Amino acid sequence: MASGRQFRGGAPRAQTIRGARLQLRRTKLPATAREAGGRYRPPPDRDGSQHQLRCPVICRKAEPCRKGRQRPLGECMIRDPETLEILRDTVSQFVSETLIPRENEVAETNAIPADIIAQMKELGFFGLTIPEEFGGLGLTMEEEVNVAFELGRASPAFRSYIGTNNGIGSIGILIDGTDEQKRNYLPRLASGELLSSFCLTKPDAGSLKTTAVRDGDFYILNGTKRFITNAPIADIFTVMARTAADVKGADGISAFIVERNSPGLSLGKPDQKMGQKGALTSNVIFENVRVPASQLIGGVEGKGFKTAMKVLDKGRLHIAALSTGAAERMLADTLAYALDRKQFGKPIADFQLIQAMLADSKAEIYAAKCMVLDAARKRDSGQNVSTEASCAKMFATEMCGRVADRCVQIHGGAGYVSEYAIERFYRDVRLFRIYEGTTQIQQIVIARNMIREARR
Repeated sequence: MASGRQFRGGAPRAQTIRGARLQLRRTKLPATAREAGGRYRPPPDRDGSQHQLRCPVICRKAEPCRKGRQRPLGECMIRDPETLEILRDTVSQFVSETLIPRENEVAETNAIPADIIAQMKELGFFGLTIPEEFGGLGLTMEEEVNVAFELGRASPAFRSYIGTNNGIGSIGILIDGTDEQKRNYLPRLASGELLSSFCLTKPDAGSLKTTAVRDGDFYILNGTKRFITNAPIADIFTVMARTAADVKGADGISAFIVERNSPGLSLGKPDQKMGQKGALTSNVIFENVRVPASQLIGGVEGKGFKTAMKVLDKGRLHIAALSTGAAERMLADTLAYALDRKQFGKPIADFQLIQAMLADSKAEIYAAKCMVLDAARKRDSGQNVSTEASCAKMFATEMCGRVADRCVQIHGGAGYVSEYAIERFYRDVRLFRIYEGTTQIQQIVIARNMIREARR
């Protein structure tokens, strides 16, 4: 890699990074999570010394924290643009050289290869957003979406495998869990020893029907959850259940950590989906499952819905970033095709109607990326980003669908056959508009927040 290269998009680098620090070995990527105690560290400097991350990720500002005090999660911004660029380069290379070449294999087998899982563990991918004190990298939201832009360029199945540990499966524990719950689960989630899942969606419409009834030092859970990501392979489940039958609405909902081997917990058959092969989902069924009261997240009833909403705000920004990365991949592949495919003696990229579709796609991707980064920075500064997260999720996922459609159109008949990746991406990205809240849910959230603010 040339030390004087430019950032993506053509903006010149603010400063030169020494080539030795950025050089990523082809046969082995930089210091593994195991070698670094669960933390990402770039390769040694030219003199052999280790380039250090000078401050724990949870404390980003230049001034040191007072002893014994940690700033609230998300208070600070990117710790070091240089270190972020090194991490992003590492992820980008791993995506290009390891993940993309194995996409067809994943689609055919409906599974992530074991060697890929092992490499993702070694690189610390299961703990991208879990704080360093628990063995993760502790990325801020802005750092996370920058990594998600890169991960989005590969089949969504790869990201899905690590996504619950970095998002909906761990963030509830991190934000609202007790100290004991954090110590027990977060280090094992960060290392990839445990795989998590988030159980919110129910099989039918209406109010939450999964119940948790107190029985001494236990809760008895009954109900069914639908379309649960990673359920067939998960070790623990974050489960939303109603603990107060006489309390209507969100105040009666609580969150629990339920382990896979709990008697009475069973799974439905893995769903046969339109796309995203390798990203497994299924029903999770609870039949008189006895869960210790110590597994109630935060140790207090009635906070589950608020926990879920905090988790979803973050997840929506992550999905928006993934959608943007996927759109960039589809557009890059399509531009290459349009430059190579010739009609009437010249590349189809020279035809103005093709150029119009390329230009529209480029502009919309740029707009989505700006929205995602703006919302991520606001969240890192401590602002409530419920509206911004929904705006970004709605726009980016819808944009991704439009880009996919244009790319298939530019490919013509080639876009409709599995020989080209765009055929698979066209099916894969359709789900982005559904999970973490449908487009219509985002519209409701945005409008409701607007009206509430106007009436204050």
